[in-house]
Amino acid sequence: LRLGLPEYMVPSAFLVLDALPLNSNGKVDRKALPEPEAPQATHSYVAPRTEAEASLASIWAEVLRLPQVGVKDSFFELGGHSLLATQVVSRVRSEFGVELPLRALFESPTIEALAGRLSGLARTHATRITRASHEGPLPLSFAQQRLWLIDQLEPGSALYNVPVAVRLDGHLRPAVLERALQEVVRRHDTLRTTFSQVEGEPVQVIHPDNPMRLGLVDLTDVPAAQRETEARACVEQEMRRPFDLRTGPLVRALLFKLAEREHALVVTLHHIVSDGWSLGILVREVGALYSAFSEERPSPLPALPVRYADYAAWQRRTLSGEALRREVAYWEGNLSGAPAILELPTDRPRPAIRGTSGATFRFTLSRELTEGLRSLAHREGGSLFMVLLAAWQALLSRYTGQQDINVGSPIAGRTRAETEGLIGFFVNTLVLRAKLEDGQSFRALLQQVRATVLEAYEHQEVPFEKLVEALQPVRSLSHTPLFQTLLALQNVPTEDLRLPDLRLRGMDTAHPTSKFDVSVFFTETTAGLHGTLEYNKDLFDHGTLQRMAGHLRTLLDAVATHPDQSLAELPLLSSEERQRLLVDWNPSAVASPTDLPVHVHFARQAARTPDAVALALGDATLTYARLDARANQLAHHLRSLGIAPGARVGLAVERSFELVVAILAILKAGAAYVPVDRNAPVERIAALLDDADVHVVVTHQPFASLLPATGTRVWLDAQAHDIAALPAHAPDILLDGQSLAYVMFTSGSTGRPKGVCVPHRGITRLVLGNTF
Repeated sequence: LRLGLPEYMVPSAFLVLDALPLNSNGKVDRKALPEPEAPQATHSYVAPRTEAEASLASIWAEVLRLPQVGVKDSFFELGGHSLLATQVVSRVRSEFGVELPLRALFESPTIEALAGRLSGLARTHATRITRASHEGPLPLSFAQQRLWLIDQLEPGSALYNVPVAVRLDGHLRPAVLERALQEVVRRHDTLRTTFSQVEGEPVQVIHPDNPMRLGLVDLTDVPAAQRETEARACVEQEMRRPFDLRTGPLVRALLFKLAEREHALVVTLHHIVSDGWSLGILVREVGALYSAFSEERPSPLPALPVRYADYAAWQRRTLSGEALRREVAYWEGNLSGAPAILELPTDRPRPAIRGTSGATFRFTLSRELTEGLRSLAHREGGSLFMVLLAAWQALLSRYTGQQDINVGSPIAGRTRAETEGLIGFFVNTLVLRAKLEDGQSFRALLQQVRATVLEAYEHQEVPFEKLVEALQPVRSLSHTPLFQTLLALQNVPTEDLRLPDLRLRGMDTAHPTSKFDVSVFFTETTAGLHGTLEYNKDLFDHGTLQRMAGHLRTLLDAVATHPDQSLAELPLLSSEERQRLLVDWNPSAVASPTDLPVHVHFARQAARTPDAVALALGDATLTYARLDARANQLAHHLRSLGIAPGARVGLAVERSFELVVAILAILKAGAAYVPVDRNAPVERIAALLDDADVHVVVTHQPFASLLPATGTRVWLDAQAHDIAALPAHAPDILLDGQSLAYVMFTSGSTGRPKGVCVPHRGITRLVLGNTF
């Protein structure tokens, strides 16, 4: 069993299982099992020469699970990462009695270099987590208190369920499995914990005995053709069944029998008593106990040094007063002035109250690309996580246009060796901020992200809930505080589970929830990185996230080979998408409708429907053909008066057929019309005609007294006979969408009216906007 679990562990977990080879008897063929591949060192082995180097080599070998480590081998090239580095720091604290900054391991990644730094470090005064008296009310950890409060606000919600499902093929012994699960519950007090209130404050209640029952649902009576579908539906229903924090139990197991040698197991915990690391412990211990009990051997597991309640009391004791104020001050300074919300372009408006309905899109990064990103990280003294985070923040900046980007990221929170074997809720969330600059290269951004991440790790003890309480961001029900997108790289320690006479397979189940707008989770595999984009369905469509995954893959491919390229120039579009957008969807032979002037669109409509009624006024009507012909005749008349393309022509006509004819005629002549309001003062009319450089006014007798004495007049009523004798075809004038169509004057509230010039494109965009 290969456990690959996102550390954030909400709302669900995934199992990635290696199928075990079976022999002809259906039993595990142990000879066919592959040997694990150990990472290769970059130097020939050099043995430790001092006591400090020997101790460090022993620590590294334990953490990296290698038989031996040379003093010149790089921790990160041997497979180390930030989580394993945290374990090294924890063991150095216990072994040497000094507080080793996490950044020291990145700056001195070999035993030889790190040993030299230890001598200069001061002795630590950090207190160990020890067993304490549990008489009286037991406090919650800070993380537990936040989930308890959420449960008070939304009781009965399954959002914080942590389920895992697996298929078991072979000879299963349900009684032995139940006994193994019961022993795990006995060992870990947190799995026997419920939550109540004492004097208004939440407290943990640890029950001395809470025997876990393995439920059984027999589906063998369901027709074989429907059994798989029914089993999947039952499994997903069990995963969504809520817990009651007051009564418990907060862990349950249900076994579905599909056939005599086919079963499905679902184990569900509440997040208040577990996290991703915890499920790794659960799987490892159930496997060891099942194997032992199957052979009638006693439990092989050692007693636990402390309990989760001891950790909660230690956290409350150490993270308070001046220590807490000092840590919070770092985050206040780091996040001061950060934007409240990430303005991602969404497919739908953000609702007033954020929902949790979600979906996922999965993608992969090739082994070659993954190794290229890892090599870049090593060259820059960072980790693969830092490269992925920098790329994600760069992508978000390109999507939003914002240069100040906050991203949340989970961290295991097990900074003390005493907590590594405990089932419980230790995971914390860090807010990682990046400030991007114009012209900045990806390499420069990566160095900034590296510094930010290392500093955040050194101040990771502040629980996220305490951070929100201290920073007091503007709260809104429409989005989460401090960040709306999350990134995680799955590198929780994995275990191989081999159960006697059983073959295990993961069940791919749905988890239709999303805690944030968009989250991206990466899992390391031998074939490369597997990615999952989890998104809020209230905001995004599936296709949008599919494109986002493609853009992220293209961006990562570019930074792996060209890290010195500026962020703005790094490509997002694949060659296929670029071809589709720039060529397939943009044929140069087809003009946009907005490139054609208004009167051309009208003339085409008149040609299609010449006898249709275009205008109606009372009982009178005018067809498209007749309207077009009359406009063409007036346009020829205007051309004879010297009207050329770009000229402005005054328009002082009452609401009538002639008004529409005049507008079309002016446009057909290549000019722009300037409407005259007959209710305006004479002085204002004279001023605006002068400002617009109008020398010809199309009008009729009722406007005569309002117009200036100078200029040329086209009397539509008095000259109607002469105009009707002109050609009925359109003048040969070439215009485009950018050509001026009309000039509209403002009210003049600032003291003097100003003419607003509107091109043909502005009209066609509004009229035809819903048709193309």
